[in-house]
Amino acid sequence: MKWFSLGAALSAGAFALAGAPAWAQQVKVTNQGISDGEIVLGTHQDLSGPIKSWGVPVTNGMKLAVEEINAQGGINGRKLKLIVEDSGYDPKRAVLATQKLVEKDKIFAMLAPMGSPTVLAAQDILLEAGIPQLFPVTSAEFTYKMDPGKPQERLKFNNVPPYTDSVRAGARHLMQEKGIKKPCAMYQDDEFGKNVLDGFTQAVADVKLKPAVVTSYKRGASDFSSQVAKMKSEGCDFVVLGTIVRETVGAMSDARKIGFSPLWFGSTAANVVEVPALGKDAVEGFFAVGGMEIPYRDTAKGKAKEWAELYHKTYGMEPNTQAALGYNEVMTFAHYVRLAGKDLTGQKFLAAMESGDVFQDIFNSPPVKFSPTNHLSATVFLLQQVKDGRWVVLKRDLTN
Repeated sequence: MKWFSLGAALSAGAFALAGAPAWAQQVKVTNQGISDGEIVLGTHQDLSGPIKSWGVPVTNGMKLAVEEINAQGGINGRKLKLIVEDSGYDPKRAVLATQKLVEKDKIFAMLAPMGSPTVLAAQDILLEAGIPQLFPVTSAEFTYKMDPGKPQERLKFNNVPPYTDSVRAGARHLMQEKGIKKPCAMYQDDEFGKNVLDGFTQAVADVKLKPAVVTSYKRGASDFSSQVAKMKSEGCDFVVLGTIVRETVGAMSDARKIGFSPLWFGSTAANVVEVPALGKDAVEGFFAVGGMEIPYRDTAKGKAKEWAELYHKTYGMEPNTQAALGYNEVMTFAHYVRLAGKDLTGQKFLAAMESGDVFQDIFNSPPVKFSPTNHLSATVFLLQQVKDGRWVVLKRDLTN
């Protein structure tokens, strides 16, 4: 494996890193996975486990983007090759999948890997190998925060709303607007859930309240009756859920059975079409924060409409946020590879990523832009609510 110092001169003076701190010159980037006609990408997704309702459409969206790019001749003459591994949302399987992708498949970059615990478990393998970890399907802080003393952390980039920041903004807004008195939280006991909990804790402090109940559950749980009963007994009038799809539906369904009806609020992980589709009346009125408007086929416009129809035709499934996200991650990668030029190297790709050049998707999401010191592009959030079985945008400019 060949290593390149980011301090080496770039051809034609492109993408100079003026003013970068000293440690920025020491990051190692690999050139593996790049040939004259191909760029090899890897991803690990949950295709068979508890969040396959995320993993399957994300993978479909990624494949659709790869097919579109390759049908147009690739990027600067190179076709994309995407290798997908199933982690089952199991950190151990994610580690094995990552080792295979890096050592056997020789990927150039890990693109849109799925889940907080699974991404965290495998992240160091990538960084030590000099493989960029791009746009994980998790908003956890560890996917973009950089320690100046650890140069390899500059290989981490993310463009989805952070759980902590977005939950803080949305929860604070609702507590202020609705006059909440007893805020509570139920979260999945892992990295994902703890990030949501941090957002809840900060929001409660912002409005000068104290949590009435904070309760958790183990990943993969299906019975939430004891947690729901505890929150009801304490009179919770606002519940922040650090849940994904089936856990969101399960908790709110269990609450409905005992007549517990607080104002419910969830993170981006629950801001998906499957929640109202599966939960039906039990989730009516549910609030969540998100990064993009749901791409319903009958309301999408322009290129987003064309994409939604193509997705439905290709997979026989209604398009959703997850599929749009997967599509976007590949298109974002393609934008910066194109910017890096025909003489592609890992060094030039990283410099292109940090150049400040803006990528705008077809879904009218906030623009993507990175710099040498900021590897998170998502700082503006949408507040949405389930009304008549559909997500409706209430507020487009939530920020911290």
